[in-house]
Amino acid sequence: MNKDQVKGRAEEAKGKVKEVTGKILNDDEMELKGNVEKKVAKVKAGFGDLKDDI
Repeated sequence: MNKDQVKGRAEEAKGKVKEVTGKILNDDEMELKGNVEKKVAKVKAGFGDLKDDI
């Protein structure tokens, strides 16, 4: 596992927490930001997976 994978997975979890917190608090902006952070982190983790495969 490389640093891109680890960082991507950690950021993905952080985005998910923010998204769920936004849902609980009925804060659409926080929910949207969390969802975007989660998606960006998923791409970063995917890049790390690809890098690891090569």
